[in-house]
Amino acid sequence: MHTYSLFKCLSVALALFLSPFSFAEQKVIFGEYEIHYIVIPTTFLDSSIANQYNLVRGDDRALVNISILNADAKGVQAVVTGTSKNLIGQIQTLSFAQVKEQNAIYYLAPLRHADEEHHRLEINIQLANGETAHLEFKQKMYWER
Repeated sequence: MHTYSLFKCLSVALALFLSPFSFAEQKVIFGEYEIHYIVIPTTFLDSSIANQYNLVRGDDRALVNISILNADAKGVQAVVTGTSKNLIGQIQTLSFAQVKEQNAIYYLAPLRHADEEHHRLEINIQLANGETAHLEFKQKMYWER
C-alpha cells in the first residue's frame, strides 16, 4: 500500500508538471528505450510518504525522478548516477534509489537548491545489456511560496 501511495504522489506530481502552468515532463529516445526525467519539489510529497522513503521535504529540496521504459512500456532496471552543478560551480553528487512497483521502476535522488537557482544536471544510465546513456539538462529551481 505504501508503494502505491508513492506511485500516487509521483503521478499527481507528474500531472501537475504537465499542466500548462508548470514544467513539462521530459523524455529522450535511446535506441528501443524511452528515458523520462523530471525534477519535482519535495513539498509535493505527502509527509508520511517522505518519511517512509527517508526523503526530506523542504522549500530548498527537490527530487530528481528518472524512469526507463522498454518498447513494451515496462520499467527497465539500470544503474543511474549523476551530478548537479549550479552557476557558481558547486557540485552535488546525486544518489539514486530504485523504487519498484508493478511494471514501473523509478530512480529517485534528492537535490538541494536555492530559490531561483539554475542547475545543470548530468545523468548516466547503465542498462543491464551494457549500453550506456548520458543525459544533460538544465533546470531552474524555485522555492514554493
